[in-house]
Amino acid sequence: MNTIMINDLPSTMRFAEFKGDNVIEIGTRERPTKASGEVILRVTRTALCGSDLKLWHKGAQHVAGHEICGVVRQPGHPLEGQHCAVYIPEHCGTCETCAAGNTQMCTEVSSLVGWNRDGGYAEWVRVPENCLLPVPDDIPVDLAPLLLDTIGTSAHAVREAKRHLATDTPKILITGAGPVGLGVLLALKAMGFSGVHVSDPNAARLDLAQEFGATPHFVGSREKRFDLIVECSGAHPARDIAIDLILPKGVIVLVGENAAPWTIHEGPVFRRKDFILLRTFYFPKGDFEPNVALLRANLDAYARLVDDRFGLDALPEKFAQFARGGLIKPVLVLDEEDR
Repeated sequence: MNTIMINDLPSTMRFAEFKGDNVIEIGTRERPTKASGEVILRVTRTALCGSDLKLWHKGAQHVAGHEICGVVRQPGHPLEGQHCAVYIPEHCGTCETCAAGNTQMCTEVSSLVGWNRDGGYAEWVRVPENCLLPVPDDIPVDLAPLLLDTIGTSAHAVREAKRHLATDTPKILITGAGPVGLGVLLALKAMGFSGVHVSDPNAARLDLAQEFGATPHFVGSREKRFDLIVECSGAHPARDIAIDLILPKGVIVLVGENAAPWTIHEGPVFRRKDFILLRTFYFPKGDFEPNVALLRANLDAYARLVDDRFGLDALPEKFAQFARGGLIKPVLVLDEEDR
């Protein structure tokens, strides 16, 4: 790879602006410049994520996109030329929570790349140095963003649930077969769990879950009960159903997000059994290496999730298709050569 001097970099870049009302416009703005403690990346890939739907609807103050991979373009930096994934949560690295390894829950810094600062739907992005996760050269560039939400968030949810399970052979239900739900399914299989049921109203996604070895569970069915329910849709009715279907001493993991208030009705079904209601968020940086191992060991399965790749000009159309449920994990390609 040729060395690029900082003065040789372009002064402007193309980016996607989320205007609100389901409108995305492609524009040009100044390229970010070096700042203390931060690094400039030439973005290679940014995966689309369902959580960006709220920005698509309401508009974004900053450049959106948080499942980012790129190449460090900062001469003299130890990682110059290295392909890296971008860890979303900014974190101090020194507070009690970070020191315990829970970097995703830093108590001193509350900021997320692509949400509270500019993200990866752009040709360049500036990120904190401690948010760089070097991606090994054997990982295909199109799959590298999966190491973040699709594998990182999902595998963390499974690892946390596993610590609380009362049985080694749990009956398991995943509600929502989007990228995270399918990621949970693949993580469960990799960790030795079997007999997993999956529910989703999207037939194509449910078919893929079956290809991965899951048994379909029809939405709203209350015929079976489960020891572990991983709720990945964020839908309040799915959360309510989970409370009905969880067995005594079972574990419900809330992974899917929903900004609207959720009211729990404390009827007999809720009151008359012990169960754990667990919320998990993203993943600690210490999980990155085992997550790379998960991807390596199941490369073909994870590759099935990346069902489209396209350039920046196609983002408005492709995001609308993604929002309709027509794509699972499409990837925005910002630079074909820079790897």
